[in-house]
Amino acid sequence: MAEKTYMTLALEEARAAQTYGEVPVGAVVVEATTGRVLAQTANRVEQDRDPTGHAELLALRATARELGTPRLTECDLYVTLEPCAMCAQAIAFARIRRVIFGAYDPKGGGVEHGPRIFSQPTCYHAPEVIGGMEEAACAALLKEFFARLR
Repeated sequence: MAEKTYMTLALEEARAAQTYGEVPVGAVVVEATTGRVLAQTANRVEQDRDPTGHAELLALRATARELGTPRLTECDLYVTLEPCAMCAQAIAFARIRRVIFGAYDPKGGGVEHGPRIFSQPTCYHAPEVIGGMEEAACAALLKEFFARLR
């Protein structure tokens, strides 16, 4: 599968999350060597009443269970929004190979904005980061969601 296809899967997850009242963020973890999709998730903060129910964390947990290891060194994470600081730190702990995200998040992002977790000297693993993939579609979905709330 091509990289855009993985982001399309993440966008599908985000759209599904929106239908049940979640902030529309989706994530997909892919095994880099085979291209196999290991996890597809969406935000479940409201549904699970769990502040850690971010799509990225759910995807990391599912992938670790699938592979039977907490170290996901041969995995790539596709996510529709720049990960927050909490998710970025979990990504570092999981030793994800690459993070590919859609929309930038100047207010809550933890990768290219805010604390820039992967740039900190205390971060022992920094994945390759690619931002802005399918950015317009990812950003539009979030803008539409928040416009409806107001």
